[in-house]
Amino acid sequence: MPRVRPGSSSSTVSSRANQLLNKLKDHLGSGTLQPERAHQLFDKLLRQTVPVSAFALNGLFAALARALPSAACTDGPALAIALFNRMAREGRRVIEPNIYTYNILIDCCCRSRHPDLGPAFFGFLLKTGIKADIITFNSLLKCLCDMMQMEEALNMLLYRMPELPDSISYSIIIKSLCDNGRSQCALDLLRMKAKKGADHYPGLVAYNRVINGLIKEGELSKACSLFHEMMQQGVVPNVVTYSSIIDALCKAGAMDKAEVALRQMVGNGVRPDIFTYTSLIHGYSISGQFEEVVRLLEKLRSQGVKPTVFTCNTVMDYLCKHGKIKEAAEFFYSMPEKGHKPNIVSYSIMLYGYAKEGSLVEMTDLCELMARDGIVPDLHCLNILINAYAKCGMMDVAMLFFKDMLKQGVNPDEVTYLAVITGYCRVGMMDDAMEKFNEMIDMGVPRNSTVYRCMIQGYLNHGDFLKAKVLTTEMKTKGIHPRPRKSQRIDSGYLMTQLFTGA
Repeated sequence: MPRVRPGSSSSTVSSRANQLLNKLKDHLGSGTLQPERAHQLFDKLLRQTVPVSAFALNGLFAALARALPSAACTDGPALAIALFNRMAREGRRVIEPNIYTYNILIDCCCRSRHPDLGPAFFGFLLKTGIKADIITFNSLLKCLCDMMQMEEALNMLLYRMPELPDSISYSIIIKSLCDNGRSQCALDLLRMKAKKGADHYPGLVAYNRVINGLIKEGELSKACSLFHEMMQQGVVPNVVTYSSIIDALCKAGAMDKAEVALRQMVGNGVRPDIFTYTSLIHGYSISGQFEEVVRLLEKLRSQGVKPTVFTCNTVMDYLCKHGKIKEAAEFFYSMPEKGHKPNIVSYSIMLYGYAKEGSLVEMTDLCELMARDGIVPDLHCLNILINAYAKCGMMDVAMLFFKDMLKQGVNPDEVTYLAVITGYCRVGMMDDAMEKFNEMIDMGVPRNSTVYRCMIQGYLNHGDFLKAKVLTTEMKTKGIHPRPRKSQRIDSGYLMTQLFTGA
C-alpha cells in the first residue's frame, strides 16, 4: 500500500479550490456565467478547508469588474459585490481579502451604479487594519462624486488623504464639478494645485476638462485665459485642447481669433484633425464666408483628410440656406463616393432646400432614395414634407404624409399642425382646418397665438367675420396674447386690428 505523502490532502483541496475559481473565470470569459451558477460554484469554494489565495480571488473579482454585459450576466461588478458579501456572511476564513480586493470592490460600486456601497467597503477595510492606498482613495472619491457629495469629496481631497493626492485624484473631482455645472470651482481647484509648483501641475486631461466645462457654461474668455495659463506653465496643449478652443471661437463668430489659434496649433507641431476643420467650416458657413469653406475643403483634400458626415451636412446646410440647391445636391450625391452614407440630417437638409424652392419632383425622388437606403423619416423630416406640399395647395399629398406619421407612431407637434391648418386655410377648406385645430387639444398639443392667428386670418380671408370674432374672444379668455403680422392686404389687416382691439 503506497504511503500518503505529507500535505497531499491539503494540496488536493487547494487544487480543487483553484479548479472552482478557474471554472468561474471560464464561464465568465465565454459569456455563460449566470449569477445563479456563480453563487453555486462560489458556495463550493467556501466549503474548502484550505484558504484560497487572495491573488486568485482578486483575479476573479477584477475579471467581473471589467466584464461586458452579456445575456447570462448583465452586471459583472454587481455580481462581484454579491459574491464578496456572501463570503463575508459565511464568516469563514477560506479567503483572505487584501488591499487589492477592497480596491476592486470599491471600484465595482461605481461600475455597478451603487456608489453608496463604496464608503461601506471603505469602512470594512479600516476595520481590518489594512492601510488604504492612493487607489483606494481615488475609487472612494469617484463614489462620493457619483453620490453628488461634492463637499465631502473636496474635504477628503484637501484635508483627509494620508497620501498626497495625485493627478487622478484631482481629475476625478474636476470632472465631477465640470459635469455638474461648477466649472468655476473646478478652475479654482486647478489653479490652487498649479500654485504648488511644477511637480504639482495638473495633467493635461484636467485642463481639457475645465476648458470644455467653461465653454459649455458660456465662459469662453475664462477658457481662453486658462488655455494661455497652461502653456505658460509648460503644459503642452493637444489636439483636443486646440479643437475645443477653436470650436468655441467659431461658434462665437470670432473667426479671426480661431485662425490665430489654428496657426499657433500648427506652429506647435499639433496636427489639426477633421473635427478642427469641421468647426472652422461650420464657423465660416454661419458667417457667410463660403470662399473660406471652399478653401478649407480643398485643404482637407490636399492633406488626404476625409470629411465626416457632419462636415458634409454643414456644407450642404449653408448651400441650401443661401439658395445654392444645385451645388448642395451635387455635394449630397457625391457623399457615397467619399465613403459616407447620408443620414437623416443629410436628407432633412436637402428636403428643406428643395422645399424652399418648391422643387416637389426632386423631393419625391429624394423620398424614394430614403426608402431604398432604409432611412426612416423623423418628425422634423416629415414636417418639412407636409409643409412643402401644404404650401403648394396639395393637401391630399400633405395629409398622406400626416397619416403616415401617425402610423409610424410619430406624434405631430405644433409645427405639423400649423403647416396643415395653414394649408387648409390657404385653399379655403376651413371645416378641415377647424377639425385639425380641435384635434390639437386631443393630441395634447398646445394651441399658441400663431395657430390662432392663422385660423382667424383664414376666416377673415373667406368672409366669415363671426367665426373670426369667436376665436379672438377665445384667445383673450385663454390669456393668449395675439401678435398679428403686418399685412399688405388692407382689408383683412384692418379687420384683424379691429378684432384684436375689441372694437
